[in-house]
Amino acid sequence: MKELKTFLLIVGIFLVAYLAPLGNPRVQTAILEAFYMLQEYAREHVLFCLVPAFFIAGAMQNFISQQSVMRYLGRGAKQWLAYAVASVSGAILAVCSCTVLPLFMGIYKRGAGLGPATAFLYSGPAINVLAIVLTARVLGWQIGLARAVGAVLFSVVIGVLMAFLFRGEEMERQKGFAASQTFDERGRSLGQMTAYFATLVLILVFAAWGKPSERIGFWYDVFKIKWYLVVALLAYLTYMLKAWFKPGELVAWKDSTWDFAKRILPLLFGGVMIAGLLMGRPGTDGGLIPSHYVASVVGGNSLLANFIASIIGAFMYFATLTEIPIIQGLLGSGMGQGPALALLLAGPALSLPSMLVITSVLGFKKTLAYVSLVVIMATVSGMIFGVMVG
Repeated sequence: MKELKTFLLIVGIFLVAYLAPLGNPRVQTAILEAFYMLQEYAREHVLFCLVPAFFIAGAMQNFISQQSVMRYLGRGAKQWLAYAVASVSGAILAVCSCTVLPLFMGIYKRGAGLGPATAFLYSGPAINVLAIVLTARVLGWQIGLARAVGAVLFSVVIGVLMAFLFRGEEMERQKGFAASQTFDERGRSLGQMTAYFATLVLILVFAAWGKPSERIGFWYDVFKIKWYLVVALLAYLTYMLKAWFKPGELVAWKDSTWDFAKRILPLLFGGVMIAGLLMGRPGTDGGLIPSHYVASVVGGNSLLANFIASIIGAFMYFATLTEIPIIQGLLGSGMGQGPALALLLAGPALSLPSMLVITSVLGFKKTLAYVSLVVIMATVSGMIFGVMVG
């Protein structure tokens, strides 16, 4: 099977190289867009979003006991509490669909149930307070409110349905965790571990804090001082590492962080380039699929328009907050209110790069179920919203 996959990969690359119409101006522009999008992703998201997320995932792997994860997010946990925590976690994480992946992998591999883990996977990039506020201000309070309510409900419903659909496999997986869990105490208090993880999360939050469109208000005030906050937090983190951790533990943390990075980054980079090739960068018209085609098929509030908007949102890569001006432009080109909400609910939480990584963690069957649930629910929500405001 491995040799067959290698053979098919070689044949696929050969056919693309042999048959690609590289002389076509549209194809040339799309290829350039793919590299532009990869460069933009590397400059804006890898250092200040993904790297802190990798370190948090590595810390979860090493310093959070399996017992603790299973107690609050595993099969034996209070389900209402597990889903409540997972569904609102994105309120403090201004991350995109790719940055949330290391965090999802961290809790899933430490024993979190499939339901709460996928609820977190959806809510992480979807329930972003700044994105919700800007959506309401730019696109209208109705769609902002619908996005906030829909995102919370989506995360819970998707998590519950995923747990139900794969309940047999999940039961066996949880039994395996229960049989192998350890009760290792490393001599740090709950307060110390809380401070440690809170510092890591705050470094991620402030390092990824984007520049608001308006130069006034709380969000811009935080943006102006964000690097001072990051430096102060790094200094405090350095003190904690020297005072509370052994050298061997830090080496293990580094190794786990690198393991997450080498497994995720190649898939993300490849996915970002494919997304750029097909759709171009957000706000441009350089991909193989012209943007005016997109605007023409998402007008009105038909089932097809909402479904296409959900599919486009699911496969296109949106950096944090970029979906708002894109949808604003599409609305100006005739996009319906329902499809706009459908794209908002499917887009930030999914992308082609994230699908590739999720498949490597959950497998094709679970990933297909997760993506299908997001697309179906976004489509239905868009139709309902379109009727309500139409």
